[in-house]
Amino acid sequence: MANDNELNLQDWVDARMALLSSRSAWQPDVSKGLAHLHERRAIKHPWKRAWTWTAAAIIATAVILFCLAAPPPRVLAQRCVDCSIAIWQSLSTAPPTQAELKPESARNLAPDFTLTDASGKPVKLSDSKGQVILLNFWATWCGGCQTEIPWFIDFQGKYKDAGLRVIGISMDDNGWKSVTPYVNEKNVNYTMVIGTQAIAKQYAVEAMPVTLLIDRGGKIATTHVGLVTKAEYQAEIQALLR
Repeated sequence: MANDNELNLQDWVDARMALLSSRSAWQPDVSKGLAHLHERRAIKHPWKRAWTWTAAAIIATAVILFCLAAPPPRVLAQRCVDCSIAIWQSLSTAPPTQAELKPESARNLAPDFTLTDASGKPVKLSDSKGQVILLNFWATWCGGCQTEIPWFIDFQGKYKDAGLRVIGISMDDNGWKSVTPYVNEKNVNYTMVIGTQAIAKQYAVEAMPVTLLIDRGGKIATTHVGLVTKAEYQAEIQALLR
């Protein structure tokens, strides 16, 4: 019985195969195929067009909102730098073992300037010769600056009698309008002035924070671009005060 079923199946297969044309005899109908393709492309799909326009509108809205909400490129870049430095700072926990200052013979005289504080009193850098100066370029929107300022407040209180003077130079575009509330809120205890583009150019300030330590002779002992540890600042200040 099984053999009969197998024979019947084979006969059925052979019969169907006999109906097929040989490969050499088969020729594709190219013209008919292209005509069918054109017909399919010509069919309108309203739902596809609606989704296309909807997606385009969403993308355009997102771009416009980003352009309106995003800060200027320089500010955005600064904030990215601050964020990167802050991440590095959190991963680097080992404090420096010693101060890294330029040899005295390699130090250059700090460019002099005269700016005014909140009361209108002139602040001239060269008038502080004989003291160690911590000169900090900052802005209220700068994340790294906000981290450092409490340290500088601490240094001013701790080392003032030993000969340290901290001077903050704000680079905020709207000056005292932003700086005064911030200084009052943080109880800043050191000299604060508003900087200019000319001063920034003199000190090659392109991003913030930038902090210089100036020795008692008025020469730049070290420059920090970006955020460093409080322990590193303290070691350098102590070395210069000695």
